[in-house]
This record gives sequence, C-alpha cells and structure tokens, in this order.
Amino acid sequence: MNLDWLYQPAAALDQQAAAAAEARQGQLTKPPGSLGCMEQLAQRLAAMQGQPWPGLERIRISVFAADHGVAAEGVSAFPQEVTVAMIANFAQGGAAISVLARELGASLEVVDVGALTASPAMPHVVNRRVGAGTANFCQGPAMDEAQLGEALAAGREAVERAKAGGAQLFIGGEMGIANTTAAAAIASALLEKSPTELAGPGTGLDAAGVSHKAQVIERALALHREALDTPLEVLRRLGGFEIAALCGAYLGAAQQGVPVLVDGFISSCAALIALRLNPSIAPWLMFSHASAEPGHAAVVAAIGERPLLDLGMRLGEGSGAAIAVPLLRLACALHNNMATFAEAGVAGKDR
Repeated sequence: MNLDWLYQPAAALDQQAAAAAEARQGQLTKPPGSLGCMEQLAQRLAAMQGQPWPGLERIRISVFAADHGVAAEGVSAFPQEVTVAMIANFAQGGAAISVLARELGASLEVVDVGALTASPAMPHVVNRRVGAGTANFCQGPAMDEAQLGEALAAGREAVERAKAGGAQLFIGGEMGIANTTAAAAIASALLEKSPTELAGPGTGLDAAGVSHKAQVIERALALHREALDTPLEVLRRLGGFEIAALCGAYLGAAQQGVPVLVDGFISSCAALIALRLNPSIAPWLMFSHASAEPGHAAVVAAIGERPLLDLGMRLGEGSGAAIAVPLLRLACALHNNMATFAEAGVAGKDR
C-alpha cells in the first residue's frame, strides 16, 4: 500500500484570521493577556477555522476499537471479550463517551478496526476491520505492512466523514484491552525510556501487575530492538490497529484542515508517532488533559505541549478530550461576545 500520503504537508493556517483575532483580543474590555490561555485558544481556533470569530457547534468523535495479541501475556485486568462488548455499549449510549457526546451535542461513531470477534451490525458502528486483533508482539511484529496501511487509512477515512459532516473539531478515542501496554511500548521505543518509567495500571492493575507489564514490554523491546529504526516500524511492530487509526486520523485531519483535540496517554502516543512522521501537523493538534497514566507526562513533554486540564482521568475513549470541549467553547464565547472598549464606552489603556 502506498503511504506517501502520510508525508503530505498540513493545511496552512489562516494568518489573516489569526491577526484579526489577535487584534480583537486587544480591544476587548479586559487587560491584555488577562484571560491567559483562553485568549490563545480562541486565536488558535480562528487560525485553524479561517475566521476571526471561531465556533465549536459541530463536534465529531470517532472511537477506534481493536484488540491486542499481547493480552495473552496477562497484562490486563480484563479479558479481551470486553472490547467487543464495549463497542455495543458505545453504540447503545451507555459508555462514558456516549454520555459526554450527548451532553455536548456531538456526533459519535465507533470504528471497529479489529476487535478479536466481529460485532453484529449496529447503528453508528463502522466496520473497518483490519484483522481479529494484532499478533502478540512478544513473539513477532504486531501487524504486517498491509494491515498497518489499512489501519492508518481507516483513521484518515474517519476524518473525511467528519469533514463531510461539517465538523469544526475532531476528537479521536480508543478502546482495546491491553492497549496501554502497546502505548507504553511505543513510548519506550520512541523516547528511549525504560518501561518501568512509563507503564501504568491501565484497566486497574496492582503494583505487581504493573511490574509484570513493564517486564513484558522489556521482552518485546529486546526482540524488536534492531528493527525499531523508524516511527512507522515502531508502530507496526509494537502498536495496535486503533493506535494506527488514530495516527492516520491526526495526519488526515491536519492535511484536510480539521482542528484536533487529542485525548490522553494512548491518543498522545499516536500523536507522537504522527508528529515524528510529519512535523507540519503540529499546529493542528491541541492536547486536552493530563492522563493519570504515568507515561503521559513524558510523551507530552517530548511533544512540547501542555494539556489544558488535569483531572486525574485515565479512561480513554476520548473522554478527557470531550470534557475539555466546554473550555474551548467558552474561549470562543469570550472572544466573540465580549464587548470592545469602544462598544462598552469604557476608556482603554492609556498610551
């Protein structure tokens, strides 16, 4: 499969809209800079959306679901059957992200990129299965090259659907038993850090379970070490179908001019791969929250971003990003609806 599309440059930001938004911020009835990052968020969204008055009425959330062969190593507190059960739960509206999407008025879809067993046809579930879960990366590569290409494309296609629906913001979520193990393995390889620094409880492992997870990742890194020479090969050998789909979604969104709000640890690991592949996408990615998974701080530090919120969350599904949406909406509301000094008849700053 031709993967040249991964390296196509991101869409250009609208510098005129950015300048107009910055000028408006300077005229609002407040001391310059007094709203801190709320001002910067509004200006970033203006540049991405190409208009001085940004808005976030139309939000698209795509949750990518897949299973991982490394679950056979006992790295999760839950069995793999949970993944396909959660796909149904998403579709039926019972999951956390389902509740959040309803409250936000956001459009939600679930993309089965490779659960261990196929789910029956359900509304809002897209069948884009690459395989019945990845292979156990302690024994060989998690996926072959064809599967990697298909999973990346599944993410890009999700963004194409979002853009066709007029989305002003894209959120990618994930679900997959053992995917924090895959994410920690990716982070260890890309950041050259020990798995003991990055592995966390995931679905609820105790200290012994986390230690075992780190040891499993160490074995995988030793097996693949000589081949982990490119971000794509790290993803192919250690990743998951849903992580690859997220990576493809972030690349596709930036290339198509769709702003992205990145979720927590697993999503940020996908973003790290995407940025290593194509640094031009960086202006299009905003980072929503600081995950309680211990590896997340190292990943966002390597990316050079500061998450908007820190609520001790580590659920995944796109839930942390969804919870940050009201913050972005308030940034837009302040920017768009505050009076200027002239409109309010208030004396501006003395020159």
